[in-house]
Amino acid sequence: MKVIFLQDVKGSGKKGQILNVSDGYARNFLFPKKLAEIATNSAVNSLNGQKNAELFKKNTEKEAAFELSKKIKGLTIELKIKAGEKGKMFGSITSKEIAEMLNKQGFEIDKKKIILETPIKNVGQYKIEVKLYQDVTTNFIVNIVPFN
Repeated sequence: MKVIFLQDVKGSGKKGQILNVSDGYARNFLFPKKLAEIATNSAVNSLNGQKNAELFKKNTEKEAAFELSKKIKGLTIELKIKAGEKGKMFGSITSKEIAEMLNKQGFEIDKKKIILETPIKNVGQYKIEVKLYQDVTTNFIVNIVPFN
């Protein structure tokens, strides 16, 4: 019997797959637990429509991330912060503060997308990497200037 898996089933199939399974397995296990449905023509067409919609959505999101990366690339943000004589700051700057600075500039970026190995603790110029989507990353510069 041909079935369409509605959820991942370990050892049998993944969500969205169309596979042949035994009649008893389908009727006694998959259907009662709503893990699969019979692969009728209308169900297959519906599945194809859902896959096309997901693909379109992913492509749209990737294109939007690519456009945003073009705008952010080469951007320089200056931040004035209280620091000691040798350029050591009182406190540190984390990805959260960098995300807030970008939001003030008009770019809505989550702090989780900003790649920062360690918090910034000294004044100077830093190259910051932002991962906007799976294969879309860009860099911008944060210039930290001391004030008294």
